[in-house]
Amino acid sequence: MTELYRRIYQLLRTVPKGHITTYKALAQAVNSQAYQAIGQAMRHNPDAPLVPCHRVVKSDGTLGGFMGETWGKELKRKKELLRSEGIQIRGNKIVNFAQVLFTFNPT
Repeated sequence: MTELYRRIYQLLRTVPKGHITTYKALAQAVNSQAYQAIGQAMRHNPDAPLVPCHRVVKSDGTLGGFMGETWGKELKRKKELLRSEGIQIRGNKIVNFAQVLFTFNPT
């Protein structure tokens, strides 16, 4: 596991149930502009659900992917996980996005 992935997973563990974060916010929190690297880290997450990659969505509030898929049964699973934590979803988008968005404290 790379140091970047380790830092990403450590930060993601701080996102509480009932909240989401974005690929962009995670990238900024680890001082990276490589947003796609965040997606790759989520795809290769070895410790789900301890590292809650289902809580990472796109900056516009749409769900993005899950387990390497952007549709189908895995995206349905992501929706189910988020809903079980109290996140409301309409279509493939988070309802009340700003209210459930978790932001990281600058270090």
